[in-house]
Amino acid sequence: MLKIGAQAPAFELFDQTGSKRSLAEWLSNGPLIVYFYPADFTPVCTAQACAMRDMGESIEDAGVQIVGISPQAHSSHARFSDRFELNFPILADPDKTAIKAYDVDGPLGMGVRRATYWVGANGIIEDRVLADLFVGSHTAFVRKMIDRMPAQ
Repeated sequence: MLKIGAQAPAFELFDQTGSKRSLAEWLSNGPLIVYFYPADFTPVCTAQACAMRDMGESIEDAGVQIVGISPQAHSSHARFSDRFELNFPILADPDKTAIKAYDVDGPLGMGVRRATYWVGANGIIEDRVLADLFVGSHTAFVRKMIDRMPAQ
């Protein structure tokens, strides 16, 4: 994982609608939660996406944005997003460009580690969590970070 205080690596990836999105685009609107997950439609990844979806109002009220990243194609992300009514973008990283830049590639280059980064509007990683199997670690992390935000 990248260290707290490090510059968040820039990326440009396609979202579930096929639109190209960039880190710079989001940071121009404030802080960003970037979470990495292994695969669409798997039980733990689905639970995580739905938990993030369910926290959407709290995340938005705190003036924060959220984006998920995994290696599946944007067409898979479109089906995943539609099926579970996700209220945030998920980005396709089939070449693992962002996954490698954020140091969350799986052991021996297989898979993706489940990691969540909190990136300040200045592009600096303010905090992060790594928990491959426990979604609760990620949701607790997001709640903690939201609670730190000044009232909007």
